[in-house]
Amino acid sequence: MTLSPMISPKPAQYPHSVLDPLQLPGWDPRWSQIVEAETCDGTRQFHVLDTGPMLADRGIGPDDIDAIVIAVHGNPTWSYLWRHIAQAGLEAAQGNVELGPGAGRAPVIRVIAPDQLDMGFSERLEHTSLPSAAGSSSSYRTLEQRIYDLDAVVAELISDSNKAPVFSLGHDWGGIISLGWATDADVRSSGSGVEPSGMISLNTAVWHEESDPIPAPLQAALAGPVLSGSTVVTPAFLDTTLALGQPALAKDIKTAYKAPYRGRQDRGGIGGFVADIPATESHRSRNALRKVANQLSSTEKPALLLWGAKDPVFLDRYQHDLLQRIDDVVIHRYNTAGHLLAEDRDISVPVLGWIRQQLDGDNRPTPDLTAARGSEAVGDYSPLWSFLDQWSESSTKAMVDMTINDAHGKPFEVTWAKLSSMVDAIAVGFRENGMRPGDRVSMLVEPGRDLTAALYAVLRVGGVAVVTDAGLGVDGMTRAIRSAAPQWIIGQTPGLSLARIGNLPGKRLSVKTMDPIARRVLGLSGSIYGFASTYAGQQYGPTAEQPDPNPTDDAAILFTSGSTGPAKGVRYTHQKLSALTQRLQHTLHVEPGSSLLAGFAPFALLGPAIGATSVTPNMSVTKPATLTAKSLAQAAIAGDTTMIFASPAALRNVVDTAHELNTEQRTALEQISMLLSAGAPVPVPLMNEVLELVPNAEFHSPYGMTESLLISDIDHHTQHAIAGRDDRGVCVGKPLDVARVAMAPLDFLGRSSDELFEGDNAVNKLAEIVISTPHMLAGYDKLYNTNRQTRVDSVDGLQWHRTGDIGHFDEHGRLWIEGRTQHIVTPSTGAFGPGGPEDDIQRLPSINRVAIVGVGPVGTQAIVAVVEPHDGDIKPGLAPSALSDDVRAATDIDIAAVLVTHRVPVDIRHNSKINRPLLAEWAEKVLAGGKVTAL
Repeated sequence: MTLSPMISPKPAQYPHSVLDPLQLPGWDPRWSQIVEAETCDGTRQFHVLDTGPMLADRGIGPDDIDAIVIAVHGNPTWSYLWRHIAQAGLEAAQGNVELGPGAGRAPVIRVIAPDQLDMGFSERLEHTSLPSAAGSSSSYRTLEQRIYDLDAVVAELISDSNKAPVFSLGHDWGGIISLGWATDADVRSSGSGVEPSGMISLNTAVWHEESDPIPAPLQAALAGPVLSGSTVVTPAFLDTTLALGQPALAKDIKTAYKAPYRGRQDRGGIGGFVADIPATESHRSRNALRKVANQLSSTEKPALLLWGAKDPVFLDRYQHDLLQRIDDVVIHRYNTAGHLLAEDRDISVPVLGWIRQQLDGDNRPTPDLTAARGSEAVGDYSPLWSFLDQWSESSTKAMVDMTINDAHGKPFEVTWAKLSSMVDAIAVGFRENGMRPGDRVSMLVEPGRDLTAALYAVLRVGGVAVVTDAGLGVDGMTRAIRSAAPQWIIGQTPGLSLARIGNLPGKRLSVKTMDPIARRVLGLSGSIYGFASTYAGQQYGPTAEQPDPNPTDDAAILFTSGSTGPAKGVRYTHQKLSALTQRLQHTLHVEPGSSLLAGFAPFALLGPAIGATSVTPNMSVTKPATLTAKSLAQAAIAGDTTMIFASPAALRNVVDTAHELNTEQRTALEQISMLLSAGAPVPVPLMNEVLELVPNAEFHSPYGMTESLLISDIDHHTQHAIAGRDDRGVCVGKPLDVARVAMAPLDFLGRSSDELFEGDNAVNKLAEIVISTPHMLAGYDKLYNTNRQTRVDSVDGLQWHRTGDIGHFDEHGRLWIEGRTQHIVTPSTGAFGPGGPEDDIQRLPSINRVAIVGVGPVGTQAIVAVVEPHDGDIKPGLAPSALSDDVRAATDIDIAAVLVTHRVPVDIRHNSKINRPLLAEWAEKVLAGGKVTAL
């Protein structure tokens, strides 16, 4: 082996040996080495990024290194792609990498990242001709040769005495090479002798069916004579790839990637790499690709996939193939990142975090997922369709749907017997038409009769219901559905049109049977009411091939509102949902014959599961503010309603339209005995106005989230009793008897502690709220790093979840919410939550909405109040002096600036969750003298 640093001037015999650090931002020239290795066709020179020598310079020898990462770039990048991982490995040696709460010390890793032959600053090969799409030119490297090349470099750099575990890492076609090397024992045993401990891959593919279309960006490059022109003769392919950054790459970063490929004589490897894509059965590298795919299907090695979802080259079908092919695999899917994931996002934390977990082994305690808290034990597991079976012959009302009318023009009613038989028939239809346990089913149906029938049939079959919120918008819903990757889509016309236009995955079923033209245009395979008719009278029962789902099987993926970041898929098992329904029965005092009027989407679907008549008012449940007082009263009359569940946004509109009520409607509302409102804090004035309409109701405001719908509860009596307290934030009451709530204190910079406090130790300390309850989420879907950072397994053998909410307990054990962890403001006086100051300012009669944001570096942020005044004539930008003075006087924090906007942006679902990151970005531009734009 010849190992030498990159030197200047460049040796005449090696024209690619100089890397100018001034042209390579983020690159340390001390990483660069030239390695001579024996390949299958002789001794070759490789440029290699290797942090080993720098670690040694810092006194870290081979025995002090926790792991070695072998990183392989794709086409047309080079080892520059891995500079962030290299730097993170060095900083971990100084203790400067944070993996998140409870994650332990970041491992010290040595990064070895070779430039492949004919690529980067490695040796250029002799080419007798330009590459062709046939992949037959022998002068270009094949997939099999590249796998052997990688092992040759590893053999030169990793000695036989090495004891550090080795992990492969790859991207693009480098992903195939790294996975092939990690799983090919024959290649390694005849060369390096290294046995990798695990595999990490960014966007890549290990199999492509010849019948599948080639991704659009590659079609042109592979088009015969165009190949050499776009990849070698011109830098078109290189430029196209570098344009895929999300967000766009800076000019100096693009220049750095282009450094090894300045002339056509430098780009032969780019063309050769494209020519070696084995898209057809006759391609010379097809057998090598098949070998890699087969090896992955049989390997026991653990794997981490990090995936940029906006990649136009490695589409979701390649991700799905890898997930099905590898047994021991976890994935983190970045919904808004693209092909150049290592540039788009900081992947060093999930990479180092996963390696840390592999080094430590699976020594986390197994949490008790069913244990009860307090005096009220959660009962035995009961399937969600239990009441449908139990009351299958009952003629009492199970549902009243005010959004549709029957043949007589009256609200549509369904008995328990009819609903039970309908769900059974649809479930039989699902099974007979191919739906299997574990299949994911996207439910693009408005809440009401249709969605309820379809949902319980899906659950009965063992399918996993994927529920997205229309409030996400077209783009948000499309991202969410693609992330969940359903095998089926059930929809009404708007949802099916979205699936058709967006080419969303899944076999499509309509609710009602459509005419042949619509079926063809929407690509339908059937309808749920078609199944209900075809299989009418058939009772669904488990079979040997399709048994009832296990309690621990996934039942649903519920997507968050997206109001505090990209919408996340929250996984619930049948066991978790069973615990939730039992908690609802206890909290709502549901008895046989109870009637629940649900104007809040999550609870509009749970009536059959808790044994209550479910009443859907005439409104858009996904747009709560569309609920009027008349709609509420008419639904209460039709359903003999005793309980109402509605969001604060819905109740606000009910109060505003109360003047439209007649005597009969007011009398109906006076029969309500229980009113619950969740999704956002309920202001006391609104509570009082609502109670004028429902004077005999107990008004409760539960606190929860998509990850756990019920955590604590506060009633209107308590709200009035605490009105004079000076606690920061909004009081959400005491935790439910089955919930444990702990606090993870925040440090000066707003970072959450690893240590959890409960009881007296948690009083009046600003902290992140951490929960443990039988009815909370099982985890996030395809979000490995989020799961790793939000899960706590080290306390009392329970499963705990970091909520991301911040607040404090008062001395009476009541919980107060002060904001979100990502909304913490960090001035030089110490971190605080925005909720308290916002409440202070919100009391000003001139203010409609307000948001407190931090501008500037963490730890020295300026505090900025962004207000939406009632006076719409005030121009956006810096607030007038009088308004600024009023805002500053309303609270005790040191506000640096007060800005005016005509609209403080909030989410659609709750009409209250403020988009503070957007406001902070806008405020920074305004304070920097930029143009004042609309939000």
